[in-house]
Parts: sequence; structure tokens; C-alpha cells
Amino acid sequence: MGELTRRELEAIAQALAREQLLVKKYKLYSRMCHDPQLRTKCEQGAAKHQNHWDTLLSQLP
Repeated sequence: MGELTRRELEAIAQALAREQLLVKKYKLYSRMCHDPQLRTKCEQGAAKHQNHWDTLLSQLP
């Protein structure tokens, strides 16, 4: 794969910021949940978006 353009790097940076925000929100929601099933769903959402963040980060040089 060749070098990423400035535009591609900016798009990845924006996507990283969105994913980071989603991870933080899902973790906050999981701490606020009293229902164990809903807490688990929130934890799964946080893990999914953390995985997205990790994948995007791996695309950076």
C-alpha cells in the first residue's frame, strides 16, 4: 500500500475521534446501567468500537 494522502489521514483522524467518543460513551453507559443484560450490551458496544479504533490506528504510518 502506498503512502496515505493528507485527505485520507484527516479522514482516519476524524474516524478515530468518533470511535474514541463512542468507546467513552458506551463505557459510561455500562457504568450507569443497573440491568446486567443492558450493561453487557454496553460493554460489547465499547469493545466493538475499541476494535474499530484499533483497526483504524493500524492504518496510520
